[in-house]
Amino acid sequence: MKVYRKDREYPEEYKEVLDELSTIIDPISTMNILDAGLLAGLEVSGDTLKTWLAVESNAYYNMIGGAAIAHSKIIGDIMERFALVKFSKVYIYDMKNNLLAKFEKK
Repeated sequence: MKVYRKDREYPEEYKEVLDELSTIIDPISTMNILDAGLLAGLEVSGDTLKTWLAVESNAYYNMIGGAAIAHSKIIGDIMERFALVKFSKVYIYDMKNNLLAKFEKK
């Protein structure tokens, strides 16, 4: 995993993904997920994309607020833009490395 930093130089395949991720808006901050600090890391490898989001995923947190709805929208937007469109495998993790979403073309 490459830890995301705005000032880092990335290989071309990462730049394409980052350009697309910059169009995904966090409904809470109304900023894109890169500027809002929600993208913690990513890994681009062939037909596989892995992203790590700076979100909590435990059950209590998900039950208590609108943040869970916002995070679900962000996850859905990532899947919509990348699953089958650019990658045949897409994985989204939280900061504890818990799998939040998975798409694998069979």
